[in-house]
Formats: sequence, C-alpha cells, structure tokens
Amino acid sequence: MTSITFTDSKGTARTVEGEDGATIMETAIRHRVPEIVAECGGACACATCHIYIDEAWMAKVGKPSGMEEDMLDFAYDVKPNSRLSCQITVSAALDGMKITTPDRQG
Repeated sequence: MTSITFTDSKGTARTVEGEDGATIMETAIRHRVPEIVAECGGACACATCHIYIDEAWMAKVGKPSGMEEDMLDFAYDVKPNSRLSCQITVSAALDGMKITTPDRQG
C-alpha cells in the first residue's frame, strides 16, 4: 500500500492508503476525500478530479498527456502543478506523496 496525503482547500489533511495500480482518483473516491467529484469515472473526459501535486513530487508523476492538458483547460484555477487525479497511477514510488485539492472542481 502507498500512503498519500490529501489536503483540502480549508487546510485539513488526511492520509490514506492507495492500492498500487489504482489511480489517485480511485483512491480518493474509495476514501471519500472531499473536493474530488470524478464525474466521468476516470475517463479523462472532464476536469472534476483536478488536484495540485506538491512541487517535490512533480518529477515523479511526470507531465500530463496532451489529452489531459486539454481537459485541464476546463478546470478551475489551473496552476503549473495541476493534474487530473484519474491520470496518475498509484505506485510505491509515490509513497508519501502530498496533494492539495482546489475549493471547487471545473
């Protein structure tokens, strides 16, 4: 299991355990992380699982694909560390990762 800390827009942090191979979005939904809506269920067809990756983890998660970048155009308050949580797979390399959620989804 991989430990991931989600901090919501109000500053409340919660650490959850994610299964390797699942997406961060699936992990957030499974643990009822607030501010992750995931309307499309992980198909990269919306921007309602938008998250901010802690700068220290950006290199490990890599850059978004072109399709993800297109969907991020619909997200609220996009920043250089914005990603869609449905597009990042949980792995041991992400153990300890820190994520922040925006106060609303696109």
